[in-house]
Amino acid sequence: MKLHTFKNYVPLVALLAVIGCSTKKDTFINRNWHALNTKYNTLYNGNIAFEEGRAELNANYQDDFWDLLPVERLEVSDQVKLDSEDNNPNFLRAEEKATKAIQKHSMDIQDLERNPQTDEAFLLLGKARYFDERYIPALEAFNYVLKKYESSDKLNEATIWREKTNMRLGNPELAIKNLKRLQKFERLKDQEYADANAVMAQSYLDIAIKDTAIQKLKIAQAYTKKNEERGRYLFIIGQLYNQLGFKDSANYAFDKVIALNRKSPRVYMINAHLKKILNTKVTPENEEYLLEYLTDLEENRENRPFLDKIYHQIGNYHLETGSDSLALVYFNKSIKATQNDRKLNAFNYETLAAYNFDLNNYKQAGSYYDSVLQNLMENTRKYRTIKKKFDNLEDVIAYEDIVTHADSVITVYNMPEEERVTYFEAYIADLKAKEEALEKEKEKRANAGFAQFAASSGGKQNQGKFYFYNVVSLGKGKTTFRTQWGERTLEDNWRWSNKNTVAISEATGEAVTSTDVAVPENEKFSLDYYLSQVPTDTKTIDSLVAERNFANYQLGLIYKEKFKENLLAAGKLERVLKGNPEERLILPSKYNLYKIYEEEGSPLANGMKQDIIRNHDGSRYAELLLNPQAVLDVNEEGPDARYAQLFKLYQEQKFIEVITQSQEWINRFTGDPIVPKFELLKANAIGRLQGFEPFKEALNYVALTYPNNPEGKKAEQIVAEQLPKLANKEFSPETGATGTGNWKVVFPFKISNNEPALALKERLEAAVKDLRYKNAVSKDIYTLEDQFVVVHGFKSKDFALGFAELIKNNKDYRIKDKNFVILSKNYQTILVHKNLETYKEQILTPKP
Repeated sequence: MKLHTFKNYVPLVALLAVIGCSTKKDTFINRNWHALNTKYNTLYNGNIAFEEGRAELNANYQDDFWDLLPVERLEVSDQVKLDSEDNNPNFLRAEEKATKAIQKHSMDIQDLERNPQTDEAFLLLGKARYFDERYIPALEAFNYVLKKYESSDKLNEATIWREKTNMRLGNPELAIKNLKRLQKFERLKDQEYADANAVMAQSYLDIAIKDTAIQKLKIAQAYTKKNEERGRYLFIIGQLYNQLGFKDSANYAFDKVIALNRKSPRVYMINAHLKKILNTKVTPENEEYLLEYLTDLEENRENRPFLDKIYHQIGNYHLETGSDSLALVYFNKSIKATQNDRKLNAFNYETLAAYNFDLNNYKQAGSYYDSVLQNLMENTRKYRTIKKKFDNLEDVIAYEDIVTHADSVITVYNMPEEERVTYFEAYIADLKAKEEALEKEKEKRANAGFAQFAASSGGKQNQGKFYFYNVVSLGKGKTTFRTQWGERTLEDNWRWSNKNTVAISEATGEAVTSTDVAVPENEKFSLDYYLSQVPTDTKTIDSLVAERNFANYQLGLIYKEKFKENLLAAGKLERVLKGNPEERLILPSKYNLYKIYEEEGSPLANGMKQDIIRNHDGSRYAELLLNPQAVLDVNEEGPDARYAQLFKLYQEQKFIEVITQSQEWINRFTGDPIVPKFELLKANAIGRLQGFEPFKEALNYVALTYPNNPEGKKAEQIVAEQLPKLANKEFSPETGATGTGNWKVVFPFKISNNEPALALKERLEAAVKDLRYKNAVSKDIYTLEDQFVVVHGFKSKDFALGFAELIKNNKDYRIKDKNFVILSKNYQTILVHKNLETYKEQILTPKP
């Protein structure tokens, strides 16, 4: 009976559905049918997708508590996005559902919307676009709600979202104006009032009116019903008071955040604690209280995710109270505990760098500054400041490494055989003890982990399986491998813990293979292996001594000039003089020592002065000591003036003079920062005069001898990037070659016939001008014996040959000097490789 009754109703329900599906009939059934479908079908699914998108944004977004937080917890890329660009799939789905609700269920009859859910569909459409950073389409959706649905209960909400969008589009003044009007003429719910004031607060922050932003945030936190928002607004209020210099008011706001406790996210409470401590000056009266405060934060188990920041603050406390060793411990603990907080890492490393710098531990400071740079964004003022400090320390690190390496090798070399054996035996014993302790610790941890896993359901399921399917066996195998071999990358020769590295001697420019880096795993505890690595020939030791002296000399200059650390500088320069240095280092070391002694008021200054005058008579330094007025003549006689003169000679192609005088000034100005410039100029002159291979050799010398100077780096860049392009000696075929400015007419001359060459150059320039050509004329040095007068820039070989024929036969010119026409690329090859004879044989000589 019941089944029969239900069957009678089915046609009726179907009929009602068909009647209600129409969006053009304004009936009770139609309105409610479409309203219910919109609310409980399309909009329901759209809102779920929207909330999933919001949750994903919140999960991926990390607040930067080191800077002022934005009022809305949202990462903005400041890019105008198009509909097709990398959009969040959840927001796209929400947009699709909202669009579907509008297209299928909107009842726009006689310019009035009869479906009461359509305005919510447009609102969802706008919000999805807003969070996907498509602000222009979002603004269109919100404006449509405001213009179309005048009686909607969502008008206030749509207005607030529209002004949020205006603010994101860079119109905070417009947002403030419209929200003020909204508050004046409309009655808002508490949450709407809170949201409106929050948007106004961010808008005021955008135009840098912080005091008004604070007032708006106070209203927003008072009216919001969401404790998460209340905690955030109060924290921002505290940050703003800090920026304005009102620490007491800031601490009052932070206390309110702390009082919320678990009602708002814990991250606000922890950072409020730390900000409050930062605002409290450490005094003898509150020193113990602050330490207890920080200790409680550290020991609270709920604060474990925030230990990195807590450790950092404890480190600052100990640094301020003079407990430097404890401070260093906590800064290092903060570095180990930090997770994805690059700013915190930068602060920790910068503090450690500054601490070591103040103690004159420049090498350690440089290492820390390097770590700071890795945690900073490039092209920021902070990055540039730290980079400048690191660049000053980079040379110190390099030279201190050279000194340390040389000292260690020379020390072992100078040991008697028995003492050397004892030294390495002690080293091996210490190495074994450390590895055994490490293995025991690893085994203990591994066994504990395996036991725990074996007792679990997963461990029981894996028992008795093939080795690589048995998680326990596989884990033990991995642990055994790491115990025996350590960490290894998948590559050839994986048994070697490190590969040989090649170091360059800055003193000699030679490549030196380091033997203390690559230690085969099976030789790690072999006494014979270590003994075999000690140099046996005096040539190697002499090279190391030269490297050490050169490095100490450079360190002395750096400490003296860049860091004004005269005592450190004096120590390094004195080591140079005691280390049997090369002749070129003796005099500049003595002079710089004299300047240091004089500046420090040491009685040693006069003795060093007399030493220079007596033993180095006629040198530049002796002249400066005998005639201090010579220092004032730097513009005429100093190294800068000498370099300018040589550079002018280089431009005039007087390469022999450049080479000889460069070497003279290099010897005379040894130790002066301008020496690398003379070296690079000399290398270029050698290249122009002698060709590719000598040029390459000279550039390599500059790159290897002065690797940390701009000239050394430039030479290295030329070797790496430009020389490979010039290395090809082969000539390009000239038959059929065309192109603008591709041909030259070349007149060969001997260097001894310079006057006829100059006269021809003048005649050619006059002919080019008379004929109204646009060609350039130059005189190029080829070798020590030969030179060329060249007319450049002919469009084709025929043009070049025609010009040569014209000036030969025309009665106004009668230039009959021997010449040949050449492709520009081949002319460059001749100048670079000095292979004119080869060119004549291959290209100019007719083939039978």
